[in-house]
Amino acid sequence: MQERVFGKTQDGDEVILYTIANSKGMKAEIINYGGIVVSLYVPDEDQKQIDVVLGCDNLEDYQNSPFFGAIVGRHANRIEGAVFELNKKEYKLVKNDGNNHLHGGTIGFDKVIWDVIEHNENTLKLHYLSVDGEEGYPGNLDVTVTYSITEDNGLSIEYTAKSDADTVINLTNHSYFNLSGHNSGDILNHQLKINADKFTFNNEECIPTGEILSVEGTPMDFRDFRTIEPGIKSDSIHIKNGGGYDHNFVLNVSGKEPEFAAELFDPSSNRRMKVYTTKPGIQFYSGNSIGAQVAGKDGAIHSKWSGLCLETQFFPNAMKHKHFPSPILRAGELYHHITIYKFE
Repeated sequence: MQERVFGKTQDGDEVILYTIANSKGMKAEIINYGGIVVSLYVPDEDQKQIDVVLGCDNLEDYQNSPFFGAIVGRHANRIEGAVFELNKKEYKLVKNDGNNHLHGGTIGFDKVIWDVIEHNENTLKLHYLSVDGEEGYPGNLDVTVTYSITEDNGLSIEYTAKSDADTVINLTNHSYFNLSGHNSGDILNHQLKINADKFTFNNEECIPTGEILSVEGTPMDFRDFRTIEPGIKSDSIHIKNGGGYDHNFVLNVSGKEPEFAAELFDPSSNRRMKVYTTKPGIQFYSGNSIGAQVAGKDGAIHSKWSGLCLETQFFPNAMKHKHFPSPILRAGELYHHITIYKFE
């Protein structure tokens, strides 16, 4: 159980880096700024630890990064027009993605200091109170996120929340994975499998239109393992709209217990990661907008497609499409979801 100072915010708040680990050699380093997973070391066949998430060496770079490793909220992904209606009242949100709202706004959960309420060898529990009106959202939302390293080499993320007024909530983690290692180039040779027969169609702004389409015959068909490169370089309209993959998949899950959602395999390292979740959707984002020269850890330079995200979630823009699973949290009710990233 280790902790050290990672940096200070412009307001002078100290940011601490916490380490959690299991007995098998897997460990995570997490800071209380944004609940960011800075590093995730996974043992290989020779028990050598490889860091498989993109990240930064200092706080300043995280403040300008594309959500590297962060808790995202109140509402992950995009809300069209930065507005939604709840209980016949219109709520206007911060516009931070053109005319739209992305990942909770300008100061979302990725850019606040979280309180640490528990830290032991394998668990870090974080707490944040999002006040009524923050970034435009209604209700005082009390949020707890618990990171745990399991003995079977899993990173478990458990989200719980309650609000004193009806609100919307859609929490996820925005880690970028590269199973060859954070400083090993792109993820184009990785192979991906997603437990989904359907996906939500995006418009040119990567926002679901409400259409739910079959993956059959499209670059979205990950029902069996598919190498990422051919699809990401195809001329499909689905790919062109986002400059790569940035799509929500409709998972074949019940939502009652964490169920299999996706599996990522890297033939170069022979490492694989399985994703289990209670959420109804998963966003496969191939890091299309990372940038050309983004400073990473240990001198690494990241660029487009250096890592990929598998963000478990409610469907984007769900408040505009009533046939999507609802992200509404009623006052006094419990929001509770679990996602596990398991490594082999």
